[in-house]
Amino acid sequence: MPRPYGLLRAGFPYLKSLGMRRLTNFPIDIALGSDGWMYVLCRQDGTALVRKYSFEDEDGGNFGEVGDDEGKLQWPVSIIADSEENLFISDEALNRISCFSSDGEFISSFGEYGVEKGQLDRPAGLAFDAEENIYVVDSKNHRLQKFTKNGELILGWGSHGDGEGQFDLPWGITVDELGDVYVADWRNDRVQKFTSDGDFIMEFGHSGAGNGEFNRPTDVTVDMDGDIYVCDRGNNRVQLFNAEAGYVDKFVGDATLSQVAREYMMTNASPNRIRDMAVLEPQKLLRQPRSIAVNSDGHLFITDTGSYRIQVYQKEAIHLEPHQFAPPMRSVTLHQE
Repeated sequence: MPRPYGLLRAGFPYLKSLGMRRLTNFPIDIALGSDGWMYVLCRQDGTALVRKYSFEDEDGGNFGEVGDDEGKLQWPVSIIADSEENLFISDEALNRISCFSSDGEFISSFGEYGVEKGQLDRPAGLAFDAEENIYVVDSKNHRLQKFTKNGELILGWGSHGDGEGQFDLPWGITVDELGDVYVADWRNDRVQKFTSDGDFIMEFGHSGAGNGEFNRPTDVTVDMDGDIYVCDRGNNRVQLFNAEAGYVDKFVGDATLSQVAREYMMTNASPNRIRDMAVLEPQKLLRQPRSIAVNSDGHLFITDTGSYRIQVYQKEAIHLEPHQFAPPMRSVTLHQE
C-alpha cells in the first residue's frame, strides 16, 4: 500500500489500558499477532515470561522459565512474531535468539557470545524484513547484524562512535514497508535510518528534554503512513515524527484503569482505600516506557513498564490527494494571522 500524498491529522486520543500488576509485571516489549492476540514480554529479577493477551483485556496464559538451558530465558529484551506466529526473543544475558511457538513450545535458537561476525554481545532489538530475515541489534558490539531465521549471517554494519553509521549501545529497531531500517541509538540519543544494505540515509534527535530531543531512546517504529514513533524512555514519553523526521506530537500518558484492574479492585478493599487517598494525576503518566508497536487499525501500543500496563492510543488521520494539499509554506504554525 503506497504512502499517502498528505495527511489530515484529526487527533490521536487515548483509547484504553491493558494489563495490570501481577499479570503484566514490567512489560518490556510487545509483539502483535495476526490472530488478534498480543504477546507481552515481561522481565524482572527471577522472572522472564511471555504473556498472551487480547485487545479485550483477556489473559491467554503465559510461558517462560528462567535458566540458561535451551528453551529458557534469563534477561530477555525484544520479541517479534513471524507470519506463522512463531515468536523470536532476544536474550542479552544468554547472547542468543530463541524461537518458540505461540503456545510456548521451544523450537530452536542461535547465537553465541563474541565480537566476531555472527557472534553477539548483549543482543537487544529485533525486526523482520519483508523476507522474514531478522535484524538483530548487537548492542555491546555497537552494530547491527542480519540473519536468516536459522541463524545464518547475511550482513552486518556499524562500529562504536557517534558518526554516521556508528552506534553507542543501540537498542530498538524497526523496518518500514519500503525496507529501510531505523535504529534507536541509545547512548547517542538519536535515531538513525539506513537502507536495507546498511547505507546511511539520515539521523535525527540529540540529547535533551525538548521536542525532538531524546534521553536514552529505547525503541522506534514506523506506521503505514510513514510516521515515526520513538520511545523516549528517559523523558517518560513517546514522540511522533513525520516521514521526514519533523516533530509532530508527544504522548506522556493518559491512562485509566484497565478492565482487569477494575475487576481486581472491586474485590480488594485495601487497594481501593490506597487509591482513594492518592493523587490520580501522576497515575495517568507513562513511567519508563520501553517499547512501542502499531497495527493496521491505527492503534499505538506503549509498554508502560514502570506501571505494569500497556497504554493504547488511536490514530485519527485522513489520507489526502495532491489537489487537497497545498505546497510547503514558510510558516508551520496553525495560527496564521
